[in-house]
Amino acid sequence: MASKKLTLALPKGSLQEQTLEVFKRAGFDIMFSSSRSYSPRIDDPEIVCTVLRPQEIPTYVGQGKIDAGISGDDWIEESDERVRKIVDLEYAKREQKKIKWVIAVPKDSPIHSVEDLEGKTISTELVGAVKSFLKKHKIKAKVEFSWGATEAKPPKFADAIIELTETGSSLTANNLRIVDTVLESSTKLIASEEAMADEWKKKKIEILGLLLKSVVVGKKAVMIVMHVPEEKVDSVVKHLPKKKPTLIQKIAGEQTCSVMFTTEKKKSRIIITELKEKGCHDIVEFPINSYTRS
Repeated sequence: MASKKLTLALPKGSLQEQTLEVFKRAGFDIMFSSSRSYSPRIDDPEIVCTVLRPQEIPTYVGQGKIDAGISGDDWIEESDERVRKIVDLEYAKREQKKIKWVIAVPKDSPIHSVEDLEGKTISTELVGAVKSFLKKHKIKAKVEFSWGATEAKPPKFADAIIELTETGSSLTANNLRIVDTVLESSTKLIASEEAMADEWKKKKIEILGLLLKSVVVGKKAVMIVMHVPEEKVDSVVKHLPKKKPTLIQKIAGEQTCSVMFTTEKKKSRIIITELKEKGCHDIVEFPINSYTRS
């Protein structure tokens, strides 16, 4: 009897580099035979990979042609397919953050709100989701598909655009200003309903999701180990981030305890300074490759 296989779609384009990094940190090696290869090998004999545009992945997953894939909320909504969102991987093309699809217009445009789009022409790649957004706000406008260079469309070819942005720098460079946000999007591991109805595939997908999520969470966290005078342990522990596991161990032959805990990387500098003021010493910060809690 042939062993089962899980088919997995990886995103080509702007999300590819970050996705490959997350998989590598989760312990998976993905190898391409050439720069033009769309069928990379992965060092898990139970997974078969293919590379597709993230815009296409929700459609093929929703149709059951692929068991699971990596794509964004924006393209999931645009596809209008029924897929199962397994985990939020929280990264965009450059860093761990959500991207936004925003309404942008020339700086001197009279458009200042969603309501001002009534009767106007909008250029975007996200046609379906934008039409749903306008319908929700009871706005009638012409929505045209953009094949790219969307920032160049207004004012000659469109009154407004709806474009994705991470930093807003491209919009500013093209003399555009943001009017409103249509949706926020982050990267998801998604699966087909058919795959989740299969016990073997369901378990495989859930384990994959756990491994990938642990890496994403781990990149945002650090481990801090420090020595704390025994009489100050209780007051110090009360100061530590809540709902985080804390390990306290008495150091033999000393009136000192070793305390270990995790915290958000962006907050560690402030926390370490405060702990130093509370009498903690020998404070060491370690990076975390992956982090999970049951």
